[in-house]
Amino acid sequence: MADSISARRTQAILMYGWITACILSWGLATAANEPTPGELYGELFERVQIEAIYPDSKTFADAQGKYPPAKILADYRRERGRVGFDLPQFVAANFILPQPVASNYHTTPGQDVREHIDLLWKVLERGPDVEQQYSSRIALPFRYVVPGGRFNEIYYWDSYFTMLGLEESGRHDLTVAMVRNFAWLIDRYGHIPNGNRTYFLSRSQPPFFAAMIELLVQSEGTGAYRTYLPQLQKEYDFWMAGAAGLKPGAAQRRVVRLDDGTVLNRYWDDRPAPREEAWKEDLATAKAAGGESATVYRNLRAAAESGWDFSSRWFADGKTLPTIRTGDVLPVDLNSLLYGLELTLSRAYESTSDETNAKRMRDLATQRKAAMQRLFWNASTGAFIDYDWRHRHPIHFLSAATLYPLFFKLAEPAQAEAVALTVRQNLLGGNGIASTMFKTGQQWDAPNGWAPLQWIAIAGLRNYQQDTLAATIAQRWVAKNLAVFRSTGKLVEKYDVTADSAAAGGEYPLQDGFGWTNGVLRKLLAVYPALAQ
Repeated sequence: MADSISARRTQAILMYGWITACILSWGLATAANEPTPGELYGELFERVQIEAIYPDSKTFADAQGKYPPAKILADYRRERGRVGFDLPQFVAANFILPQPVASNYHTTPGQDVREHIDLLWKVLERGPDVEQQYSSRIALPFRYVVPGGRFNEIYYWDSYFTMLGLEESGRHDLTVAMVRNFAWLIDRYGHIPNGNRTYFLSRSQPPFFAAMIELLVQSEGTGAYRTYLPQLQKEYDFWMAGAAGLKPGAAQRRVVRLDDGTVLNRYWDDRPAPREEAWKEDLATAKAAGGESATVYRNLRAAAESGWDFSSRWFADGKTLPTIRTGDVLPVDLNSLLYGLELTLSRAYESTSDETNAKRMRDLATQRKAAMQRLFWNASTGAFIDYDWRHRHPIHFLSAATLYPLFFKLAEPAQAEAVALTVRQNLLGGNGIASTMFKTGQQWDAPNGWAPLQWIAIAGLRNYQQDTLAATIAQRWVAKNLAVFRSTGKLVEKYDVTADSAAAGGEYPLQDGFGWTNGVLRKLLAVYPALAQ
């Protein structure tokens, strides 16, 4: 059995003779439990993706087989050499293709945007899932909200920002259900995957689970800490796996130990192969990069784990995707999130009167904060910036991630004031804040702005009484959201914060729906109700 799984894996990652990758033993064990479409359909999957019979590579990764995969693959091998074989026709006969979510949903003319969002939650709601045979979807036991468009599954970090809106819409029940799904995923897999697809299991996303628990605590009290303490600890263990015994100057999965013994984190993925939902695109990037393809794939996948897929933030030359080096970067946002997780864990242990472990987590948070102050703060630019651990120097690159230390309250007041000035001068546009200062054609670069980054900025600035800039960002972002909504009846995934044109860039067209846009807008209209006019 193990030999057949290994053979399927080898077949899935040998691409026209020029790519060879080795899958780590951890990844093999996971895939053995939840085989991915590439493993199940081998050369058929590879051919469909490379020939791009669907414009979006995610389409076939999400397709559901009508028959057992072994039968479909055997039929393909028997028929592919016949005269007149038609690949699109074969796929159509053997698979059910996914349908976009909420693309045809329109509001009633003149409807208040808050009412629109409250109704749209029902359109985007899914579950509890029924197990779908021959599908890449992992069935979840409780209800959840999908983002919309091509994204018809739960996404980890999206869901926190969706929950902000659910709370304002009176849908606390749905917030609880989603948290329960994430706890279930942690218990089953040891971490929260990028989304509930088998091909997402080798990576996670920015760890907002602790922030979700803090949302529950606001409504339910400290009992939520006790309920989810086991999963909070497992989440932390996942991100810190490999730290014990790691030598200075070395990295293991998501953990890096610097020369002075400091331990910080990076993004990572356990598979050195193309993403199945972007197979052809990753092949092209690796070919353009030259060198070791497995390293390129890991860096692409690590950027996908960051949620910033893709941004010049991760590029060695600051311009082009083939120079991606995500694994070399200690990101300020990830380490801020883990600081927040450490503090949430300390409060969770306090709620159980376990002062020993509460102190242990507080001490770890204190150590991380000190390291971040030392390595990430750059007084000359007035910003928190990422750090290149492999080459031992700061990365002098400004992005909206500089606001995460304000959101998690680990900045000093003078630093917060400096960040506010830097953001106002360099990232603030007429419609909100841009992800970065550079236009590269990537969707997590200028001129695009994203709902989660607006909320991190606004909430972080408010934590330090930088209320004027926070209100300015909110006003401009909400105005852009409402202008698009009133002209189209829709809310979309991202916006151009510098002009009236639609946001663009990335591997797929602009998506509507859209979970985290709805959530952040609904929350902002509760914080700043006058902006609804």
